[in-house]
Amino acid sequence: MHDRFFESTRGKIVGALRERRSASAFDLAGVFGLSPNAIRQQLVILERDGLIAGRSVRRGKTKPTVEYSLTAEADRYFPQRYDKMLNAVLREIRVAGGDEAVKAVFDRIGKRSAERLVPPGAPAAAEARLETLVSMLKATGVTADLQKTEDGTLILHEHTCPYASVVAENPEACSAIHTILDAVAPGKSQQVESLATGGTECRFEISVDTPHREIAATA
Repeated sequence: MHDRFFESTRGKIVGALRERRSASAFDLAGVFGLSPNAIRQQLVILERDGLIAGRSVRRGKTKPTVEYSLTAEADRYFPQRYDKMLNAVLREIRVAGGDEAVKAVFDRIGKRSAERLVPPGAPAAAEARLETLVSMLKATGVTADLQKTEDGTLILHEHTCPYASVVAENPEACSAIHTILDAVAPGKSQQVESLATGGTECRFEISVDTPHREIAATA
């Protein structure tokens, strides 16, 4: 999908900004042999989609011009090697300690995340804690949101997954979010859809009619 994107004018602009770090509509017009207005039309769409951001700069004694640069969101369009490195590390852990050792890694990640989410004095209300979880997920680059149904069920949607590239080889990666929900969310959570199994999102339905379980202290 990303390869086709880079065949479009917008994709070519993203590629050029990756190389140049920043550029104005006039700069890019010269690169692609298009008019500045034609380039601006593409820049408006890219900025709307969150892939670029503009800022006013002054070049010498001329009047300020707007230069555009890529946002962090645009990184997902470029090849990343972190997933390969993580898979390699987890492969070695599995060889040395078996499947349980890999699962323990993600369980620990989940527990540490839960401890950060529920520090002393944290709000006890389920919805407030889950909203904090959503904020944490967004801070790590996950597109997530929380909804509440008429019967009070809370539904957590994860539209992207930080471990999407490693789940096929290491399904234990999915245990991290389950560990977090077990500690942070009261009642029982049930995953009803998964990106790992071909779903359009990871969706969790969370019942809030039972008391919250305290997070056990870790060694």
